[in-house]
Amino acid sequence: MLTLTEAAQQIRTRQLSPLELTRECLARIERLNPALNAFITVTAELALEQARQAETEVMAGHWRGPLHGIPIGLKDLLDTAGVRTTAASNQFRERVPTQDAVLVRQLKQAGAVLVGKLNLHEFAFGGSGIVSAFGPVNNPWDLQRITGGSSSGSAASVAAGLCIAAIGTDTAGSIRCPAALCGIVGHRPSAGWLSCTGVVPLSTSFDTPGPMTRSVRDAALLLGALVADAGSSAPNDWAALDDSVAGLRVGVARKNFFFDMQPEVATCMEEAIAAIKTLVAQVADVELEAGGHRSIFNAEIYEYHEAMVTKTPELYQPQTLPRILKCASISASDYIRDWRSLNEERNRAEELFQQVDVVITPTVPVAAPRISELQSLAINDLRQFETRYLLRNTSPFSVLYWPSVSVPCGFQREGLPVGLQISGKPGADATVLRLAHAYEQATQWHKRVPNE
Repeated sequence: MLTLTEAAQQIRTRQLSPLELTRECLARIERLNPALNAFITVTAELALEQARQAETEVMAGHWRGPLHGIPIGLKDLLDTAGVRTTAASNQFRERVPTQDAVLVRQLKQAGAVLVGKLNLHEFAFGGSGIVSAFGPVNNPWDLQRITGGSSSGSAASVAAGLCIAAIGTDTAGSIRCPAALCGIVGHRPSAGWLSCTGVVPLSTSFDTPGPMTRSVRDAALLLGALVADAGSSAPNDWAALDDSVAGLRVGVARKNFFFDMQPEVATCMEEAIAAIKTLVAQVADVELEAGGHRSIFNAEIYEYHEAMVTKTPELYQPQTLPRILKCASISASDYIRDWRSLNEERNRAEELFQQVDVVITPTVPVAAPRISELQSLAINDLRQFETRYLLRNTSPFSVLYWPSVSVPCGFQREGLPVGLQISGKPGADATVLRLAHAYEQATQWHKRVPNE
């Protein structure tokens, strides 16, 4: 399976045909998606049309950039003109937008080939990926296991080579959790770097789209191609990815992030820390506190869903409706107080960067559990499992607005991937990705692919 970087280089030098690459991805979708259930809608006709156009342009010497002719999947929250956008819910089963999301428009302008819309946890409101009107997504490393969520189809499709890259969204960990459990790279960018216009929201204050890829360089290429109107802090030169990390100071946030870990996940993390120690100037334990700020999340979630909860509650999945109803009745005072508390917390937390440049933690403290185990849980128990294990280590960085990436850092005895999370101060995406890239190049984990 080619990485985005490899495919882009071969397309640019006319060694690889965008049409052949797209046909290969569509063939893999046809062969593997029935078992994975990663795609809700496959846009084969559109993809072949875009691939033909890309091939014609490249052959004529009009190469648009690293996304030109690259097959990309879209989480089914991103509006696509003329193609249904369902949010994996019966509420939107037949919803066909008339306009593209800003990101979709950017991808088209960059010459990307859009192969389809990817399954997810219904309305992105969950970390397991097992609740969808179209059924759960199965993990390519073990079809009986969860992918994590909510960007479940995005992670599975990239891991299995159904597309070269995918766009997910991350509110509390919805890119990084499935990336870790599926053995790929998932990056939550700094807040505001990628547009949410035309993306079905979960919690508008914390939602952000981001790249899901097979390598850190791929994530940097995809992010760099899409960053627009983000201000002077947004990088436009990703060559710095190869710059030395020898001067970096790395903090290990053991307190609040390393408890309740499966032993084999803990072993992978310690081996990753040992590898990073050989690359950087300093590795030291640090303390980081970050609360949940549920009043903000809940108020914004309920505000979007209130009309549907009132008019058509029966169209939600049984596990989703009670969770939305629990978000009701947040007062304006509670909302304002929670924002005030969060702003104070962010200021305190950013003082940590006087001591270190980045912070590392496990992405998820457990490997992917079995789908059947989570399906057997009561609704509240499933929510608690997601909160305590799947999203516990990712959500703090979401509320802090810190850029954060998950990279593969090992496998446990049953062959399930483990993820390392690297986070930095707002705007420091290049530093975060630089360390992730250096670690990736010093190890071999990213080279493993699932058996077919």
